[in-house]
Amino acid sequence: MASGTREALVDTAAALLDEGGVESVTLREVGRRTGVSHNAPYKHFASKEVLLAAVAARELERQAALLAAAAERTRSPRALLRAAMHVYIAWARDHPARFKLVFGRWSVGSAELGVAAEAAQDLLTGIVSAAQEAGALPAGDPVRLASLVRALAHGAADLASAGHLASDGKGHASPEQLVDDLIGYLDAAARAMRADPPAMEGDVSG
Repeated sequence: MASGTREALVDTAAALLDEGGVESVTLREVGRRTGVSHNAPYKHFASKEVLLAAVAARELERQAALLAAAAERTRSPRALLRAAMHVYIAWARDHPARFKLVFGRWSVGSAELGVAAEAAQDLLTGIVSAAQEAGALPAGDPVRLASLVRALAHGAADLASAGHLASDGKGHASPEQLVDDLIGYLDAAARAMRADPPAMEGDVSG
């Protein structure tokens, strides 16, 4: 029952977040909307910030589940990376307030959110690393390369939401198209490096 009430409170907080942003989420309103006593939310969450951290953690967990499902349908590591970034962009488009919450500044520590964030980072890094091993991405630090791809997807999603990017308007591309472009450029760079690898230091051949 306790876990069910907690989950219902998180559901309500997410709905309020969608409706009016962070400012619309209060423990009192969450309790009222959920149909519990005004003290009930405080039994599960010490503050509004802790409740919002639970919302953010669940969002990351849901995104991880979507990527796991995509992995079952996708054969190549490059295609999986592409699918992962398209899922990321769809999340930003369909739930902008939740997306902004997850990647905003946090003034409260949350072990739940920390675990979810680390798992999400590890998942994306693993997808990038697999694409590198398959020769679809250049060699190098997979964490840094994952940050590059995610930064482009994140920025493109922000531009599109503000009306500054569209396939038939500004930028001449959708966020998904820009992600596809970047992955294509990285794939081409990886193939070029395999065809003509850089000379090692001290190599006097040729």
